[in-house]
Amino acid sequence: MTSRSGAPVVVGVDGSPSALDAVRVAAREAAARHRPLRVVHAFIWPLLGTPLGPVPGGPPDAGLQQQALSLLDEAVDEARKVSTDVVVTGEVVAGAPVAVLRRESRDAALLVLGHRGLGGFAELLVGSVAVQVTARADCPVLVVRGEARADGPVVVGVDGSPLSHEAIGFAFAEAAQRGTILVAVHAWLYPAPVGPGDIVPLVYDVDTLRAEEERVLVESLAGWSERYPEVPVRHRLVAGTAARVLVEESTDAQLTVVGAHGRGALGGLLLGSVSHAVLHHARSPLAIVRHPKDGDGS
Repeated sequence: MTSRSGAPVVVGVDGSPSALDAVRVAAREAAARHRPLRVVHAFIWPLLGTPLGPVPGGPPDAGLQQQALSLLDEAVDEARKVSTDVVVTGEVVAGAPVAVLRRESRDAALLVLGHRGLGGFAELLVGSVAVQVTARADCPVLVVRGEARADGPVVVGVDGSPLSHEAIGFAFAEAAQRGTILVAVHAWLYPAPVGPGDIVPLVYDVDTLRAEEERVLVESLAGWSERYPEVPVRHRLVAGTAARVLVEESTDAQLTVVGAHGRGALGGLLLGSVSHAVLHHARSPLAIVRHPKDGDGS
């Protein structure tokens, strides 16, 4: 959860249709949170020594600098159409997109991104900027993909890890704000080796295993319903891989929430395998929540 009193909702724009979708969602998020909205365009060309003004003899309103200002103005105007109550500001910031957005996340309540930018890799499901920023941002990141809808539950992945606790808190706050139910999803698998030398029992009690996984789910949610008594909670204990289960659950969600990484074997990854898979395949907007201590300091 991110309180950061007075901090804005920040949205990154690059002139793509996906970025304008993100602007519209960010404006609604800022209105719901009673926060200002800051629209940012990362302008890398000054770092490369590229001429920014119009070419000699060309129209005076041409050039890279003017192009950047025009797409920023378009995004700011779009945000103001969504909500006249939100204070909207915009800035062209010199720097590479990932570096600029990471800096912006340090003072933001929420960072909103489109799932695809203007990169030349059309086959990618999610742009490289969104992947890198969600792995390193200092605030929750909302990636706008799938259908933005006003109905449906908030879905949160639960695995019993400390980061899952952060995601649960964020999801409860979102469900309360949106006036909808929270679906807490815990996926589990039958015992299987995950590495060389692992020994699994030849015989095990399925009911006992299920009861243990149910305990993880219930204990992970303990206390949150007392803090948010207005939020109805539905428990979903599903046999299957976490990524597949969460992608399926996202189909009818208005928001899906995951931690940046949880209990997976690749704990050193900044963006875990489950959150990475859900980022690429979720069918709803996706919030990725990092633990405040996850920052790598770079």
